[in-house]
Amino acid sequence: MTDGIEAVTRSVVTLALDAASLRQQAISANIANANAVGYVPQRVSFEDQLVDARRSMQQTGRVDAFALGDVRPRMEAMVDSQGIPAQVQLDMEAADMARNAVQYQALVKGLSRHLSILSMAAGDGRK
Repeated sequence: MTDGIEAVTRSVVTLALDAASLRQQAISANIANANAVGYVPQRVSFEDQLVDARRSMQQTGRVDAFALGDVRPRMEAMVDSQGIPAQVQLDMEAADMARNAVQYQALVKGLSRHLSILSMAAGDGRK
């Protein structure tokens, strides 16, 4: 049971770090190209995929790292229902970048603590 929890935890944190990194790239590109004619802003799709994975895990009644195999963060164009690109709002992009940086730092800190606990457990509690 513990191995399964460990694998799922590591997989979810790794995916979240990948999504945060990709999100930072998308936001940076949106800011850099805000005034470029014909530029289509990008966003990262990840949270919706996690919700879908959670639903499928609830239906199957099991949680394992393999169930997360199809979940990958990906960039999508920010367009409305008619395919018209959204306008880049620099203030919102800057706020999103700051929020994403804080989330990334929290994920790294959480992963560091998780690995520290595993290291301590492997060393029989010795530092």
